[in-house]
Amino acid sequence: MGSLTGVPAWCTVAATRTTNFAAVVSFSSPDEIGRTAFAHSSLPWGLFAEPSEQHMKANSRADGMLLTIFGPVLLTVPVLAVPVAQTHIPAADSGRVQEHLAELAHFGADREEGGVSRVAFSEADVAGRAYVRRLMEAAGLEVRIDAAGNLIGRREGTDRKLPTIVVGSHTDSVPHGGNYDGDVGVMGGIEVAQQLRERHLTLRHALEVVDFTDEEGGLVGSRAMAGELSPATLDLVNSSGRSVRDGIRALGGDPDALGTARRSPGDFAAYLELHIEQGGTLERTHTDIGVVEGIVGIHWWEATITGVANHAGTTPMDQRQDALLAASELVLAVNAAATELPGRQVATVGRIRSEPGAPNVIPGRVVLSVEVRDLNAARIEAVFERIRARAREIARVRGTRIEFRDLEATAAPALTDPRIQRIIGAAAHELGLTSMAMPSGAGHDAQDIARIAPIGMIFVPSVGGISHSPREYTAPADIANGINVLMHTVLSIDAGKLDR
Repeated sequence: MGSLTGVPAWCTVAATRTTNFAAVVSFSSPDEIGRTAFAHSSLPWGLFAEPSEQHMKANSRADGMLLTIFGPVLLTVPVLAVPVAQTHIPAADSGRVQEHLAELAHFGADREEGGVSRVAFSEADVAGRAYVRRLMEAAGLEVRIDAAGNLIGRREGTDRKLPTIVVGSHTDSVPHGGNYDGDVGVMGGIEVAQQLRERHLTLRHALEVVDFTDEEGGLVGSRAMAGELSPATLDLVNSSGRSVRDGIRALGGDPDALGTARRSPGDFAAYLELHIEQGGTLERTHTDIGVVEGIVGIHWWEATITGVANHAGTTPMDQRQDALLAASELVLAVNAAATELPGRQVATVGRIRSEPGAPNVIPGRVVLSVEVRDLNAARIEAVFERIRARAREIARVRGTRIEFRDLEATAAPALTDPRIQRIIGAAAHELGLTSMAMPSGAGHDAQDIARIAPIGMIFVPSVGGISHSPREYTAPADIANGINVLMHTVLSIDAGKLDR
């Protein structure tokens, strides 16, 4: 017998004497009436029993009345108010999720420092994704690899005309990274699919779980899916030693057919991403769930400072054109440009290379990175203009030349869909969890998918606010909370709450 698994807190079922159809009126609370929907032998929250089910029963504990559907024959009964405990909605198997995370951590494990170095396109990445594929298949997903190397598991819905609900993240890591960044989102999506399979529940929408290609190296897989990956990117070489082109091939993709990986606006009903916060706000405020308002834009530049290399012992201090001295002043200027303006923008110099790199030679050339992040693209440009103006002054005083070059990895700010924000917040409330709205200071695949679909992100606490480090950690209970919110959100979207 099928059960009413996945029902929202309140629903009303109205039955009429017709053939094959039930009129369904659902609402999320006793005071909020939702829209009327008509579906063939349907359940009011959009879930269907598997084809093997022959009948379903809904029992109202309030008055004991019963609605029974035998095949296509619908009996007439009065309208019922059916309160259903939230424990009936599938809940994450925390032990299983932890086991999957621990197994994935073996691929690229750093035995001395802890954490992983599962850089995109490395042998560890290839092997780790093979493991993820096996988990997807075990969860009943049909798995394929698209032309960009994205690993995609799909579970069909009952209505093939509806767009797909997509849950995704990534399993590649930075060098000497942690075991939770990206991994929690992919394992969470697989757990949602596994729970649906074990409960014999099928959504109206198709569900896809995606492990994106090379998130850490520039959101390669999600950019390809959004149709935004340029041919020049394919020639870039990452720390695995492979170019993006060769790396995509190593993952089973086809860089010569990237156009086939592109998805169009309207293909996705929604894109959802569960992720560790990678900051300390949730832990500091003792908050369970972060409802992400938007993902900051990230703009990268490469600055080249050119001076004159000369003998360190014979060149007087007042006759030097020291590129490294000018570069050090530029680093301070980058920090000042971000802190002198009001707002939450950040600016960073994270990489610097001095040439020729000898202790007895005045540096003649320095190359460094400049990164600016904010939710507002105009503010990013304002910060950079301040940096560039200060660079001109530094170059004049130090007798050097400073040039900036835009880098391909730039990502635009992406706001999450307000409707999905509300659904996530409501899901947390239904589960008895605290939540808060917050921006994401890190880039995510969601920001590229935002070009073609409404997006939502769920954050769970990072202990100590630490990420991109072997010390990265999120407690099992917090991960389970995030997956449960993800499940509720998927079910709500499938029920049509985006349309209300």
